[in-house]
Amino acid sequence: MKSAAPLLLFVEDDAALREVVAAGLERAGFRVDCVGDGAAALRAVGERRPDLVILDVMLPVLDGFAVCQEIRQHSSLPVLMLTARTGTEDVVRGLELGADDYVTKPFEPTELVARVHALLRRANPTSIPVEAGDVRVDPQAHRAWKSGEELRLTNTEFRLLFEFVSNRDRVFSRDVLLERVWGYDYLGDSRLVDMAVKRLRDKVEDDPANPVRIATVRGVGYRYDG
Repeated sequence: MKSAAPLLLFVEDDAALREVVAAGLERAGFRVDCVGDGAAALRAVGERRPDLVILDVMLPVLDGFAVCQEIRQHSSLPVLMLTARTGTEDVVRGLELGADDYVTKPFEPTELVARVHALLRRANPTSIPVEAGDVRVDPQAHRAWKSGEELRLTNTEFRLLFEFVSNRDRVFSRDVLLERVWGYDYLGDSRLVDMAVKRLRDKVEDDPANPVRIATVRGVGYRYDG
């Protein structure tokens, strides 16, 4: 029988950091498996079935970007990326590949724990099915459809679509979406929202370059027109 405590896979090649962070996560009530390279991470995902992956970008064998991309080929498993570089390029690349969130090094252990809790809450939504136009979202089954065809969404994309479809015609600012979808105040980092909307448009729009469902409201945020 599976333990009630969520299982986290922590992928980090720095052994000292691995030990310190794993200890902090275990004190917070999580079970933690640790590996030190990208290839081992993919094996662990298949064998251990973790509830969430904490994935460093700079890894031997396969880097974090390659691991995230491979995970997204077959799974909506929550992925939180760690990066020592705060530049836009690394952050945007990780989000484009399907990472749900990122934390920059150095970080406070309490911040990492809060991000993990938020991701796990978002991965298990509870509510009734909602529809808007030809899109239907069922939170209990964690499934969504467009014109009867099932969509393959990450947890973040799913939660974002649920918020949009549940509130058709409402204009959401980026700050509100950060709070409702990502779980708490992310200090105004709109890249999380913009990249998630971009990925979602790629999946729900007939022509992502000319969206008709998820509209941009200039200077404000986004609105779901359906």
